[in-house]
Amino acid sequence: MHPQIKQDKPGDCPICGMDLIPLQSMQAEGDDIDPNEIMMTESAAKLAEIQTLFVSKGTPQKSIYVQGKIEVDERNISVVTARFNGRIEKLFVNFKGQKVAKGEKLATLYSPELVSAQKELIEALSMKETHPSLYKAAVSKLKLWDLNQKQIEAIETNGEPMLYFDVLSPISGTVTMRHVAIGDYVKQGETLLQVTDLSEVWVMFDAYENDLPWIKLNDKVSLNFQAIPGKEFSGKVNFIDPFLDAKTRVAQVRVELNNKNEVLKPEMFANGIINSTIAAGNSHLLIPKSSILWTGKRAVVYVKVQDRESPSFIYREITLGAEAGNFYVVADGLSEGEEIATNGVFKIDAAAQLQGLPSMMNPGGGAGSTPHDMSKMGDESMSAEEHQSMNSKAKAEQVMIKVAGNCDMCKDRIESAALSVTGVKSANWDAETQMLNLNYDAAITTGDDVQKAIAKVGHDTEKFKADDSVFAELPGCCLYERLKYKQSSMSSIQKSSVRVAGNCDMCKDRIETAALSVTGVQLATWEAETQQLNLKFNAAITNTNDVQKAIAKAGHDTEKFKADDSVYNELPGCCLYERMK
Repeated sequence: MHPQIKQDKPGDCPICGMDLIPLQSMQAEGDDIDPNEIMMTESAAKLAEIQTLFVSKGTPQKSIYVQGKIEVDERNISVVTARFNGRIEKLFVNFKGQKVAKGEKLATLYSPELVSAQKELIEALSMKETHPSLYKAAVSKLKLWDLNQKQIEAIETNGEPMLYFDVLSPISGTVTMRHVAIGDYVKQGETLLQVTDLSEVWVMFDAYENDLPWIKLNDKVSLNFQAIPGKEFSGKVNFIDPFLDAKTRVAQVRVELNNKNEVLKPEMFANGIINSTIAAGNSHLLIPKSSILWTGKRAVVYVKVQDRESPSFIYREITLGAEAGNFYVVADGLSEGEEIATNGVFKIDAAAQLQGLPSMMNPGGGAGSTPHDMSKMGDESMSAEEHQSMNSKAKAEQVMIKVAGNCDMCKDRIESAALSVTGVKSANWDAETQMLNLNYDAAITTGDDVQKAIAKVGHDTEKFKADDSVFAELPGCCLYERLKYKQSSMSSIQKSSVRVAGNCDMCKDRIETAALSVTGVQLATWEAETQQLNLKFNAAITNTNDVQKAIAKAGHDTEKFKADDSVYNELPGCCLYERMK
C-alpha cells in the first residue's frame, strides 16, 4: 500500500498497519550499484514491451503548418493625386476593378491656374534669349504640375494655352480606389484614383512565437488555396516580421508569388507548409517524444544502466529544447551515446513508484533513506498533514481526455487551463489525436474539474461544451470544429432549492454572487425568511455541490458544506448569522 516504507526487519507499516512483505534482492551485485536503479527481469522487460535507443546527434527538421491570406504587394501601389486645383471634365475610369495600362488616360481636368501658368510660358518664350531664367522657371513650374516635355513643346508650338489636360496612369494595373466623379472640383494634393499592379502578390502567413526559431529567410514553402483546390504553389520566405503581435502572439512571414494571370485574389485564405531545419544550427542531440514523461514543469527520461545482467534503468530529469516533429532537441541532461527507454516508459516509472524510488510523481523517491531511517517513521513522529501527504501520493491518476482544438495557441490555452486546477501534475495535449494526457492527484481533484476549467476557456471536452460566446472570441486560427454530444442534456436546464444560512441584504448579494460565479448557473435567488436559495443551472456543466462549495467559500454555511471559521469571522456584523448544525 505504501511502498516508500522500508525496514530492516519484519513488521507493520507505520501508516496503514499492514504487514510488510520481504523485498527481493537485486539480481546484480557489486559496490557500483546505484540505490535508485530500477531492476527488471528479462521476462518483465519483454512483457512491458520496453524498447531502447542510443542518443545521437542529428539535424532537427520540422514541418510548420501556417495559415494566412493574400495581400497586395505594397511596392506596386500607385496613388494618382491632383497636382493643381481644377475640375473633372471627363473621367475614363468608370468603376473599381477596371484594368488600365501605363500612360492611359484616366481623367481630363480643367484648371484656371494651369491656363495662367501656360500663358506665363508663352510670354517667357518670347524673352527666352534675353531672360532665359524666366523661361526655365516657367517650364519647371509646368513639369512640377506633371506635364511632360511633349505637352510643353505642344504649347510652345501652338502659341496658345491648352484648356484641358489629361491625367495619365503611372503604371499598368487595376483601379482599386476611385474618389472622384465627373464635375467634381479637386484641390492640389487630393487623391483621385489608386492603381495597383497585381502581377505579383504577397502571401502573409501567421507564425507563432514557438515556431519562429525554425523559420529562416529563403526557406521553401508549399502553398495551397481554398479557392483553388487541387493546385499546389511554391515560394520562399523573403521577410520575417521583426515584431510580434501583442494580442495574437504571432509574427508575419511573407512569401512572394507571381500572379501574371491574376488567378490569386487579395484576401484569399492560404495554407502553407514550411519545411525547415532549426535556425540556430545543424547538429543537436535528438530523442523521440515517446521517451519523455511530462510533469508540467519537468521532463523525465529513463536511462539504461550498462553492464548489468538484467535490464536496469535510472531516473533522469532533462532540459528540452525545440520540438522537431516526432523528436525533441535535448538542451541539457543527456550525452551522446547514452541509451534511453523509448517504449514502455510508463511501466518503468510505475515500477519505480512501487519500489519507492525517484519517479515522475515523486522525484525525491525513497531510496535515499536507509532502512534504519525509515523504521523511525512511526505514528508518534508523523503529523496528520504528513499522513495525508503520503497517502495522496498513492492516489495519482493518469487519464486521456478528448479536447477539441486546432493549433499551438490552442495547445497552450488547453494545457494552461488544465494546470491551473489544483492537484494537476502534468498536462500534454496533442493536436493530431485531440487527446489530453492528464496526470493528477485524485485526492485533490477530478477529471471533471479539469474538463470544466478547459471548457471555461473556450474548448469543448468529451463531457463539457464550451460556452458559445467564449468560443466566438477565440482567434480565427483557433476556431475548431465543435464536438458533437450524444446526450441532449447539454441544453437541459434543472431547477433546485438549497438551504443557505444568512441574515440581511448584504448576505443575499454575497450568496447570489457566489452562486452565479459557478459556470453553468443561470439564476440564483436567495430568500432571508426561508433561508432557501432557488437555483436554475445546466446539469451537464455543474451541480448543486459545486454551487454550495462556492457559497461556503464566501462565508455562508449550506446544507452540505460549512464555511471556514476565519472567513465567517471577517463578515460584517449584520451578516453574522446563526451557524448551521
